[in-house]
Amino acid sequence: MINVLFVCLGNICRSPMAEAYFKDHVTKQGLRDQFFIDSAGMGAWHTGKGPHQGTRKKLDEQNISYQGIKARQVKMDDLDNFNYIIAMDDQNLADLAQLSEVAPQAKVAKLLDFVDHSAHKNVPDPYFTGDFDQTFQLVEQGCLALLLHIKQELNLS
Repeated sequence: MINVLFVCLGNICRSPMAEAYFKDHVTKQGLRDQFFIDSAGMGAWHTGKGPHQGTRKKLDEQNISYQGIKARQVKMDDLDNFNYIIAMDDQNLADLAQLSEVAPQAKVAKLLDFVDHSAHKNVPDPYFTGDFDQTFQLVEQGCLALLLHIKQELNLS
């Protein structure tokens, strides 16, 4: 099983959007049974809540399910239990590094690091920007590139 965890600040905007999109995409690729996909936030402010209404709206527009996605905080166990821990921005990456120095750096990366020649290095937080369209576009680009990377790295077809 390939375990992928998407991480953002509060786990109600970017990381649940990435979780839902990635689940949908791997399902369409016929690979869903090979993946466990989850998301978490660095903070616990929204624990137990579903995705932000802006995230739900974008996913609804794309006919992507977010059923069952509830906000939770990153746990120390996550660093051991996930093969890929994918942060949305530099701050998330720095916060993850502070959690533990034992997590191999190769398994912790930013989502847009997988996108060649991206004008963006971070997925902006729409909780503050209000721009869920831009966030969705960047999440989509990142998730497509991430799956391609995983498929190549693990020789999946």
